Amino acid sequence: MSAVSETAFDNPLSLHARRILVTGAASGIGRATCTLLSQLRARVVAVDVDEAGLEGLQKDLAGEGHARSCFDLEDVERIPTWMTEVALAGGPIFGVVHAAGLPCVRPLRLLTPEVYRKVLLLNTEAALALARGFQKKAVGDPRGGSIVFISSVMALVGAPGAAAYSLSKAALHGLARSLAVELAPVKIRVNCIAPGFVRTPMFERMAAQWDNVELNRVEQAHPLGLGAPADVANGVVFLLADTGRWITGSVLTLDGGYSAQ
Repeated sequence: MSAVSETAFDNPLSLHARRILVTGAASGIGRATCTLLSQLRARVVAVDVDEAGLEGLQKDLAGEGHARSCFDLEDVERIPTWMTEVALAGGPIFGVVHAAGLPCVRPLRLLTPEVYRKVLLLNTEAALALARGFQKKAVGDPRGGSIVFISSVMALVGAPGAAAYSLSKAALHGLARSLAVELAPVKIRVNCIAPGFVRTPMFERMAAQWDNVELNRVEQAHPLGLGAPADVANGVVFLLADTGRWITGSVLTLDGGYSAQ
């Protein structure tokens, strides 16, 4: 009787040797994404203004070939040039994950241009600048690549005091759709993930201002409970890897059922 041959399983989630740049890498969703990417053998470029946080992250990454960059994304005009420097130093970039962002809870009567422009600068304009840098021949992987913008469920539903934040995140959806069409010829996919409330340091700072009634209301609004950073990281990896090879211009909602009600 002949032996049954075994075929090695080709993991579609493998990101072996692919270089992925992640903003907001020092904490929360960005940190969880970096950790998971390293476990899937990607080479992570961790970006944040928190240098101490980046140093702490470095110890949690599996494998080798990772890099970190302490860079302020509010300097949007310099982003494309900086990305070229990153690529020249360590090799072409296959993926970009924009997880950095600013929260904003402010009633309309107190929403000044100074406040909402700062939110738009980091949440939205930086995303556009990252895409501009990524599509440069000196930066992006010649095989193509993937961009993932971390949006928010607040781009899909309304909430009092969330106008500026919702504005900045909803803009990412339109940006992703237009870029998806424009960059498809060079094999770059562009998608968004819209998380619900996730237990990140940013969420904990916000929740510290609530009483127990408000916190319970937010938790009850998620039929599957509040999310963890790893829940969002799983979706990011799905869109970056070959599992997302036929997905572009889409918004993946990961909100524990928040928007289903």
